[in-house]
Amino acid sequence: MQNGLSSGFCCEETEMKTTVVIPNYNGISYLQDCLTFLKRSKGTAFATIVVDNGSTDGSQKMVKERFPEVKLVELPENTGFSHAVNVGIKQAKTPYVLLLNNDTVVEHDFVAELEKAMDENPDYFSFSSKMLSMKQPDVIDDAGDYYCALGWAFAGGKGKPAERFTTQRDVFAACGGASIYRKEVFRSIGYFDVLHFAYLEDVDVGYRARLRGYKNGYCPKAVVYHAGSGFSGSRYNEFKVNLSSQNSVYLIAKNMPLLQLLINLPFLLAGFFIKTLFFVKKGFGTTYLKGLWKGVRLSLSREGRRKKLPFRMKYGLCYVKVQLELWYNLLRRLAEG
Repeated sequence: MQNGLSSGFCCEETEMKTTVVIPNYNGISYLQDCLTFLKRSKGTAFATIVVDNGSTDGSQKMVKERFPEVKLVELPENTGFSHAVNVGIKQAKTPYVLLLNNDTVVEHDFVAELEKAMDENPDYFSFSSKMLSMKQPDVIDDAGDYYCALGWAFAGGKGKPAERFTTQRDVFAACGGASIYRKEVFRSIGYFDVLHFAYLEDVDVGYRARLRGYKNGYCPKAVVYHAGSGFSGSRYNEFKVNLSSQNSVYLIAKNMPLLQLLINLPFLLAGFFIKTLFFVKKGFGTTYLKGLWKGVRLSLSREGRRKKLPFRMKYGLCYVKVQLELWYNLLRRLAEG
């Protein structure tokens, strides 16, 4: 308990630390369970905002009728993950915002554990939760995200036994599917980039935080079960491959200054070549290459160039630390296979 408030959903945000923001697009088959389990949370009181991206499946009506204490923001159309969560973050009145996918169910102390991690680590921008596969609850779905010199982002521990991930540690970025963020930092580094629409937007915002001296962590005591691919429908599909490849190029162009880009260029070219071969085998080779070209065009566009993070000498050491981590994560990725 905190400040004498009961645990779980609460309407008055001014006395709380955390607001849970759930983006939703035609996710009624998941959303009811997500909110039901969240409502059973214990250990802290928090507010909840559902940002609906123009759903046509009755999601809005269900939230209004069954969860009247939840604030519902209705957008007229699907504006993408980044824009939807930005709407929720900006409406939150608490110092922490917790992003949660609609295709998840949480353990009863999930919010309290993430909140505690933030309280105890004031120099951290975010903490990622212990995401387990809903179909195989003893297997990790995501234990924090990593990014390497090949230009690849990958989920820590994906497919590995959950019992091996019980220690709090630093990660490159928190997975936006179930993570807590310090709201005030968004004001200095910027919010989620709407040009991403979806995919890699969480790595991008974590990257920007790292380049401004903040850390990101993994909190193993905050447990959530994830169905996965609740929106796109499968691990590999035209929509996801095209958008992910576009964003992989844009992520690099946006966050790497010229010198760092040149240092990593051999690795990046090798990474794109390997990915091309991989997606050719999966039947998405043309889709992947088209996405890469779209990423180049986006990066060179006026809007893309305007989003580029300016290099500042006072953060030079942060760039060095990130570069060393890119190389270290490359070794980590190769070791994991």
